[in-house]
Amino acid sequence: MLNPEPAGIHPTAVIHPRAELDSGVAVGPFAVIGEGVKVGAGTVIGAHVVLEGPAAIGRDNRIGPFACLGGAPQHVSYRGEPTRLRVGDRNLIREYVTLHRGTVSGRGETVVGNDNFIMIGCHVAHDCVLGNHVLMANQALLAGHVILEDHAVLGGLSGVHQYCRVGRGAMLAAISGAPMDVPPWSLVAGDRARFIGLNRVGIKRVGLSLETAHALRRAYRTIFRSGLRLEEALVKAQEEFGADPEVAHLLEFIRTSQRGVIR
Repeated sequence: MLNPEPAGIHPTAVIHPRAELDSGVAVGPFAVIGEGVKVGAGTVIGAHVVLEGPAAIGRDNRIGPFACLGGAPQHVSYRGEPTRLRVGDRNLIREYVTLHRGTVSGRGETVVGNDNFIMIGCHVAHDCVLGNHVLMANQALLAGHVILEDHAVLGGLSGVHQYCRVGRGAMLAAISGAPMDVPPWSLVAGDRARFIGLNRVGIKRVGLSLETAHALRRAYRTIFRSGLRLEEALVKAQEEFGADPEVAHLLEFIRTSQRGVIR
């Protein structure tokens, strides 16, 4: 471990001698940092946080009190293998969040990208992958092997079934469950979520062009409301709107779905 003095490490924190903390890391009271944990410069670790390894935490993250990162996966076949957690930069991880390591039967690691906002009490299970600029509101829960693409939004108390994907810019409404893939830029809601429409607020926040927003809307009408079989609708949408990169991503997302998409 690097010299802790400039980092503002509280004297009650317990840090394993083989943990690696950059000199710019701050650690609050009663935090516990285990063997095999690496933390980058500028990261602030709150009171009572537990970091277990192997885990790599990037730069300028903010980790709230009582969060637990890098814990063993909640998987019946896990036998203590050295899987890992990898967290990028500038993430805001609030109180009581749990991020678990991967499994050897999965990808071997759980990955959180950059600039994400994970609110109080959220859970990210083993082998999940979060992109960048993802927002998970309070108590949102991810089962194992879930993928959240960039700018995805999960409402409070929502849940995503294992092996599902939530597409770029999509929003799962509060108190909703996603048993299948959530298509990019869609808004879905319900106990077993159904397609409601485009995530217009998300489209504006990200700054997609008006032309792209119109292309997405027309593509969704073709896919979901034309009365065509899905394969035929995808071909028609490709021919008419596939030149737009976001529409092309939407069509590829649907074609590669393993669980089917919410419609």
